Amino acid sequence: MLTHWSLAAIHLLAFALGLWAVLTRGTALRRLAGGVDAVRNVLIADNVWGVSALVLLVTGGMRAFGGYEKGTDYYLHQPLFHLKMTLLLLILLLEIAPMIALIKWRMARGKGVAIDSSKAGRLARISHIEALLLILMVVAATGMARGVSLG
Repeated sequence: MLTHWSLAAIHLLAFALGLWAVLTRGTALRRLAGGVDAVRNVLIADNVWGVSALVLLVTGGMRAFGGYEKGTDYYLHQPLFHLKMTLLLLILLLEIAPMIALIKWRMARGKGVAIDSSKAGRLARISHIEALLLILMVVAATGMARGVSLG
């Protein structure tokens, strides 16, 4: 029982941390697009976003498919789970552009070269869209926890 509770708590806290991180990254990117030197803040928030995403994937996978919650059959036949996974897929697809850009920024900083922040505004919008999708994932998760059925 303690393991189930711990996994659920860690999973929920990772959502909160991820939401904070992706919103912070988006805000720092918006400041960068406005001419403020916020690269360090962008990269720190991006690191936290990455760690929280990893924790979400591991704890979510354990809960859905590791026998710690309602069972794989429940999740595979739950429309809200499919919605949650679709939202996750959208976040992962949206994250490709920021991931590539920020890897390039890290490499440039490591070489002492100026970064190309011309896409910062677009990356900020992507981050804020990802935050909205993350919130929708939490809404779907709360429906699943309450046994809400869409059918």
